[in-house]
Amino acid sequence: METSKTKLGADHPSTLTSMANLAFTWESTGQHAEAIDLLRACVVKQQRVLGLAHPDTVSTENTLLEWETAHLTRKT
Repeated sequence: METSKTKLGADHPSTLTSMANLAFTWESTGQHAEAIDLLRACVVKQQRVLGLAHPDTVSTENTLLEWETAHLTRKT
């Protein structure tokens, strides 16, 4: 993700994809809170850069909702 940020810019669509991919990696390794925080930041950028109705934005929002729900379930 850092390489994409440096070469393409923090708001480039490819950087946003890298950001989401890193969040997926963190989620799969049990770093749930960190993954959720990163995916939240990704959603905000996707909404601004790609638009609210873009398929990537919608997909990331849906994933974030699933993760937040699972995180809350794990806490209770």
